[in-house]
Amino acid sequence: MSNKHTQPPQMHGHGGPRGGQVKAKDFKGTMKELIAYLKPYYAKIIFVFSLAVVATIFMIIGPKILGNATTTLAEGFVAKVQGKGDIDFLKIGRILLFLLVLYGISSLFSFLQQFIMSGVTQKVAYQLRKQIANKMNRLPIRYFDEHSYGDILSRVSNDVDTLSQSLSQSLNTIVSSIIQVGGILLMMITISWQMTIIALISIPCSMFVVMKVVAYSQKYYRKQQRLLGAVNGHIEESFSGHVVIKAFNQETKMIQSFQTYNDELHQVAWKSQFLSGLMQPLIMFIGNIGYVLVCLLGGYLTIRNQIQIGDIQAFIQYMRSFNQPIMQMGEVMNLLQSTAAAAERVFEFLQEEEEVADKAQAVSIYREDGSCKLAGQVTFENVCFGYKEDKIIINNFSMYIKEGTKVAIVGPTGAGKTTIIKLLMRFYELNKGAIYIDGINICDLKRHDLRSMFAMVLQDTWLFQGSVMENLRYGKLDASDEEVKKAAEAAYVDHFIQTLEQGYDTQLNEESDNISQGQKQLLTIARAFLADPKILILDEATSSVDTRTEVLIQKGMEKLMEGRTSFVIAHRLSTIQDADVILVMKEGNIVEVGNHEQLIQQQGFYYQLYQSQFDDAQG
Repeated sequence: MSNKHTQPPQMHGHGGPRGGQVKAKDFKGTMKELIAYLKPYYAKIIFVFSLAVVATIFMIIGPKILGNATTTLAEGFVAKVQGKGDIDFLKIGRILLFLLVLYGISSLFSFLQQFIMSGVTQKVAYQLRKQIANKMNRLPIRYFDEHSYGDILSRVSNDVDTLSQSLSQSLNTIVSSIIQVGGILLMMITISWQMTIIALISIPCSMFVVMKVVAYSQKYYRKQQRLLGAVNGHIEESFSGHVVIKAFNQETKMIQSFQTYNDELHQVAWKSQFLSGLMQPLIMFIGNIGYVLVCLLGGYLTIRNQIQIGDIQAFIQYMRSFNQPIMQMGEVMNLLQSTAAAAERVFEFLQEEEEVADKAQAVSIYREDGSCKLAGQVTFENVCFGYKEDKIIINNFSMYIKEGTKVAIVGPTGAGKTTIIKLLMRFYELNKGAIYIDGINICDLKRHDLRSMFAMVLQDTWLFQGSVMENLRYGKLDASDEEVKKAAEAAYVDHFIQTLEQGYDTQLNEESDNISQGQKQLLTIARAFLADPKILILDEATSSVDTRTEVLIQKGMEKLMEGRTSFVIAHRLSTIQDADVILVMKEGNIVEVGNHEQLIQQQGFYYQLYQSQFDDAQG
């Protein structure tokens, strides 16, 4: 029931870092916002940084101390050979014991920082999910009409997960990597500035090779992501439409299409993975050349007594360790891009415009005993509305509807029949005019109170995974089992429930497809009975059920409407001929108002609709 006149545009696609978007639109702004969001955890984060600094420093000085042990061993060995002394194993043992304690403390600090940081990031994820869940309840229906469910779900799950995981990895890594780079470079210089220069020459060579390979492989990675999306989309389409595919004997075509996508993906993925795997061997090759040159120079300097033999060992360890933090910093920068992209989407969601707040002095609709004091009389007064301000679709609509009146809303598909209902339940705010219930402007009521007066039986039935009893009790959460069963009897659904293997305790699966469409509809009617609303909204849903079930549904609906103000969105005009008032809609506008006889006599648009349906039925 939506068309370009009455419904806002739908946005499609998941987006998010895992859907191909790896960069934030405003990286700096988003990171500032994320840092501000982490303010409650500053103390823990600073403590973690302190642990990371100490742990990294201890790890850095380790090779130098180990080099001293090597020097002591070498000097002792030479002295023993020359008959001038012996190897001082006691000194070597003290050095190694000290080194062991140092590494032990470093490992303990690393464990503590991981433990604390994991707690912080999971707490951040917990708070974000909580805020998102609360935000959902405060967003206007307009937002959900304009955004796909997949996009919203992606923000709640994928983006929050990406944010928490990348935070946990990046914050620790970036601090330790910076300290490692600075510390290792300093230790290398203290050993030999000449050897340091040779070691550093290999770094730009490695980076040049990496940049060339990355630049060449990037096009394959982009194509891989696009083809991966195509393959996933094709698989999802095949699974969701497998009944139709089989019905039209299109299995071979679908397999061929998949094979084409899969072949293309294979070719591109192979190239991208090969190029990605090529970087490490190239870097190692350049690094090994550097090691050879360093060893040659180190041997020369040792012969000239400018450095000790243990210093060569320590320098090589530093040289091997030097590239690692640089690579890690590169990875962290990519990780921060994903972090920013995920954070940006989450913060965008949290900053979305919310529903207009309820008035501080809202009118109460309840008596002291908790019962509703309103009867259900509805008045539309000069109502103007458009999903877009420059395109008004309801113009100056006014109507008085007495409590207990049955109002039918008819019109072709896309005429805007559900728009009236959305306005009545204040899913959208009016552009002009007002809607009153028992003389009270709905804007003066709390939304919770207003919507508690309504119950809906829609064409698209909604049941959740759980027992039949739990699904029925959704209409009134504090209802007793006896009240639930009475509502089921009133809706002519008790008999069908009793035929189920476990009766009211029967579990409905996630799709609720272990019961028929008609049975689901009967359950939603019973749920509405249990809610005992003042105003009913009914969307006929008997077109896809058998005749016997349709009779039961119609009986249930008729009984449910007794004594209640009812708004019936009608598709088949034969079902609403007894309505007190019929609103006829066309292209978003209410073009006729009256009962069935009056509208037939006018021979206007309603008459044309009725005649076309009558002719179709006769045909």
